[in-house]
Amino acid sequence: MAKRRPSGDGMVRKREDGRWEGRIVVGHKKNGAPIFQHAYAHTQKELTKKLHQNIERYQDVELTEDSRMTLGEWLDRWLTDYKENTVRPGTFGGYRSCIENYIKPQLGSKQVSLVTSQDVQKLYRKLKENGRVKEHPQLGYALSDTTINRLHAIFHQAMEDALHAHIIAKNPTVGATVPKVSHAPKRVLTDKELDTFLNAVREDVVWGDFFYVELTTGLRRGEICGLMWQDFDARSGVLQVRRTLHSRKLGVDMLGKTKTRSGERTIVLPHSTADILRRRKEKSITQWIFPDPVRPELPLSPDCAYTHMKVILHKAGLPDIRFHDLRHTFATHAIASGVDAKTLSGILGHSNASFTLDTYTHVTPDMQKAASGIVGGFMEDLLGKGLRPWQSDGKAEPAQ
Repeated sequence: MAKRRPSGDGMVRKREDGRWEGRIVVGHKKNGAPIFQHAYAHTQKELTKKLHQNIERYQDVELTEDSRMTLGEWLDRWLTDYKENTVRPGTFGGYRSCIENYIKPQLGSKQVSLVTSQDVQKLYRKLKENGRVKEHPQLGYALSDTTINRLHAIFHQAMEDALHAHIIAKNPTVGATVPKVSHAPKRVLTDKELDTFLNAVREDVVWGDFFYVELTTGLRRGEICGLMWQDFDARSGVLQVRRTLHSRKLGVDMLGKTKTRSGERTIVLPHSTADILRRRKEKSITQWIFPDPVRPELPLSPDCAYTHMKVILHKAGLPDIRFHDLRHTFATHAIASGVDAKTLSGILGHSNASFTLDTYTHVTPDMQKAASGIVGGFMEDLLGKGLRPWQSDGKAEPAQ
């Protein structure tokens, strides 16, 4: 029986076409046969340099037969074996979309163990310039920095798992230059816009209750769509948030746990909101608090809720906001009305109050106007109504 050749072992020869060929052992198949990494050059000196680079690259590496698969094949396996049953369905769909639309078309046919840092950087640069599948009104076909950053996180994770599985010698995404995340500014409805929106939903017989509850609880879209009557205590006016509705596939609803452990929570509802649910419960014919208008045996689809919100906004002449901005609106107005951050974080399902303040509260024009009145008031108390603090000559302007 032939002796097993150790990793790093190699050979050099001159080919019949005049080129030099070298190879080193970088791993072994299940039957013990060596897996080689080849290098080619026009001169022996050039080949020696390449071999030294490979020896350094594959030092202490023991690759398996799977190192011969393509990047596309590895990413398919990674999604199925590593992610499908470990992340939320929406997250998994995002992973698959990024891989199918951006990575596989460019690098999917390349051997996974041969993908280099240069390949990764070239991919990001190309996507930044012309990577969007559908043309964007403002960006054209350029991919946003946020999307590239998210893509990098997915690609890095997949290649890190390949490294631990002895499929690659080095993670080629490490050290890649990635654009900084640039989040779009969050949009919060002002007091006037909020009144307009509430007036519009009150006139909607089918959707009025749904959006009123949303604006008085700040629930995530999947959470409010997944509410059941067993979650509502009509006597005490308390609502339990226990699940979220992820998506609907082939008519089957995908119910799952809330986004975080803190997401499972108890909310004491405002009296007006509790009264709406009590009246709604008396007429209910289904287990769902907000059932599908056409098929009440099913819960309301999150996508349907999003679409109808857009219709209401358009008819009312309001800004084109996202559904999640209703949650931002609730949180910001709650803080402005005096709700303390700790209590609000519990209502929203956050683990700490600092995250609530940093993420879900924003300074609206109404808040700025109120603040200016407060500042003006105490400055007048300190300096007197006749003297304004921005006067440098010490003379008071005459009263208007």
